[in-house]
Amino acid sequence: MNFIDNPRKLRGFEKHIKVEKVSRRSILKGLGVTGGFVLAAPVMSRQALAYETGAGKMPHGVVVDPRVFVSVGADGIVTIVGHRSEMGTGVRTSLPLIVAEEMEADWSRVKVQQAHGDEVKFGNQDTDGSRSTRHYLIPMRQIGASARTMLEQAAAKRWGVPATEVKAVNHEVVHSASGRKLGFGELAADAAKESVPSIEGLKLKDPKNFRYLGKGQIGIVDLHDITTGKANYGADVRLPGMKYAVIARPPVTGGKLVKFEPEEALKVPGVEKVMQVRGWPWPSKFQPLGGVAVIARNTGAAIKGRDALKLTWDDGPNGKYDSVAYRKELEEASRKPGLVLRKEGDADAALKSADKVIVGEYYLPHLAHVAMEPPVAVADVKGDKAEIWAPVQSPGGTREDVAKTLGIPEANVTVNVTLLGGGFGRKSKCDFALEAALLSKELGAPVKVQWTREDDIHNGFLHTVSVERIEAGLDKSGKVIAWRHRSVAPSIASTFAAGTVHQAPFEIGMGLVDMPFEIANISCENPEAAAFTRIGWFRAVSNIPRAFAVQSMVGEIAQATGRDQKDMLLELIGSPRIVKPNVKDLWNYGEPQDSYPIDTARLRKVVELVAEKGEWGRKVPKGHGLGIAVHRSFVSYIATIVEVAVDDKGKLTVPRVDTAIDCGTYVNPERIASQIEGAAIMGLSLAKYGEITFKDGKVQQKNFDDFQVVRMDDSPVVTNVYIVPPGPDTPPSGVGEPGVPPFAPALINAIFAATGKRIRALPIGKQLEA
Repeated sequence: MNFIDNPRKLRGFEKHIKVEKVSRRSILKGLGVTGGFVLAAPVMSRQALAYETGAGKMPHGVVVDPRVFVSVGADGIVTIVGHRSEMGTGVRTSLPLIVAEEMEADWSRVKVQQAHGDEVKFGNQDTDGSRSTRHYLIPMRQIGASARTMLEQAAAKRWGVPATEVKAVNHEVVHSASGRKLGFGELAADAAKESVPSIEGLKLKDPKNFRYLGKGQIGIVDLHDITTGKANYGADVRLPGMKYAVIARPPVTGGKLVKFEPEEALKVPGVEKVMQVRGWPWPSKFQPLGGVAVIARNTGAAIKGRDALKLTWDDGPNGKYDSVAYRKELEEASRKPGLVLRKEGDADAALKSADKVIVGEYYLPHLAHVAMEPPVAVADVKGDKAEIWAPVQSPGGTREDVAKTLGIPEANVTVNVTLLGGGFGRKSKCDFALEAALLSKELGAPVKVQWTREDDIHNGFLHTVSVERIEAGLDKSGKVIAWRHRSVAPSIASTFAAGTVHQAPFEIGMGLVDMPFEIANISCENPEAAAFTRIGWFRAVSNIPRAFAVQSMVGEIAQATGRDQKDMLLELIGSPRIVKPNVKDLWNYGEPQDSYPIDTARLRKVVELVAEKGEWGRKVPKGHGLGIAVHRSFVSYIATIVEVAVDDKGKLTVPRVDTAIDCGTYVNPERIASQIEGAAIMGLSLAKYGEITFKDGKVQQKNFDDFQVVRMDDSPVVTNVYIVPPGPDTPPSGVGEPGVPPFAPALINAIFAATGKRIRALPIGKQLEA
């Protein structure tokens, strides 16, 4: 077999690990991308070019070509390509809807076609970082406007009239002078012959004429099939002659197989073969961990066969990883100076001279994604060609990795994207697709590799464990004059480069060095922390521990000074201003500061809005409490109020959640509400139950019985969502991830209000029990 022996070179990562402007894919790609930035319009204007985004700096940038994304049939059906992966955010609806709006297509006559993985053709396809709409709102409008213009030009030529006299209206082109009309289908062939107009000359629709955008009246295109069980996910793919495989992987990251005895597995009815799967030395990016594959006629037989295997492992250097001991190491590290990342004023001196110093040490454990659909992939490799079917968040990246792992041309790899039954960052890593490709090549037949829930928890890419220590110095009046925040956590970069002990720039830019409080003396530090397992992106990433620590500390300062939580929060945010931290090349979610500054006016606005709508300060029953928190992430601003109820036995429930979001210009408010509601459920799950622990290098949890998620009966009863109306020049920002970070600190502040008990370590677990 033709393997790449050093997979860390797949995207030039080690050449650029120290480059400070990194994104999820640019880490993998090594920032070796071409093309300039995308210029786009203030969204609710009719200009075609105006503000800058980071879209062009993503791998393969942006493609704005109606011939790639739009086709019109003779029957008038408009087919629009969705080039991002659908995992519940509605992106496979929202981006085509933007195109349909601009081209004046009737949505009832639109079909959405999922793109395969091909970033040369479609541009960047990474569905992550809450950036699909913010990067593609204007490009999709431009594509729709181009298609509309081509239809209008075709009609004008057919009638022999100036193009200025015709206009597309609701799936027809109308000649204003005579009232003549031609349907899109009648014009399709002629329009296809027209030249694609220049972007600079396009006229976008006046927002007052929008029929779909911002209205919240269009359901997702997959909704009926999803709710009736007809939707196709990765596990639903079937090919003639397909084999089914499950893999026994090393129980400890970096472990190696010593020997295996396949005899008992081969006795299981349906099992056809047992074979070793090559693994790559850790860290190895997304390459397979290796192990032993059981090939069978169905997945059930394969699982039973794997259970019967006798395996001997060498656990390697991570075999002593222990969560309890490691937590103590992180805590000790947080109490000593670390690498200084942001320094304003003299925090050390101010803390020494402070009238009072409040110290908070906050702990968050490893977390697993546990998407409802575990990883799964089907591969069919024939000679130097490979076809993949999988629920992947990065089909373009998957295509690159499959090609390089198999040693075949990228043009010979087809990646078909199925619906994702949840993703949360786990399915940005294509190890499961690579496993299927390698097995198919070896067996000479199509192969489905199915991960079980236990596989995903034991061998996935976990959210990092973290200790966040904050010291706040107050003067005699109770004003905060000093702030020192030390963040200690293994880095995602450790998945790509051995010896990584400091967090990457994109991690420290998530709520640490970009902290927006108006405090004279600030120090942000990053002590060393080594990784002993695979660390990967998780919904909201490092914003989760940072928001938990910072916003919990706000609550602690409020309590220590006898202040209202909301008032204390607004005082710390300070005056309306643009924050420019003293940080070299500040990470801003890949976006330019000019387009997406840290704007405390917007931060204050969501606090004030949620306080008004959520009736902050309202009287609540005994045992109830209100908590508030705010956070900027993925260039959006979100504030949350949680009402909590704790009974005399310590049982925790959440009667009500109120969240205000400023995500700039938006496409579909129904999807925004859905994402924020989901974030409240996920935030509560993580805060109450979320914890992955290690002993002897092995994950101790296995399924939903010991890595719980909230059920319907303990989910928030009511979740209200308030969307800040955008200004005319406010570009769109993220929605999918920002709702999670403020939830846990708002919950913890509410628990303190209800019980007087301050929780500094998650999960809450049994800490409230009497």
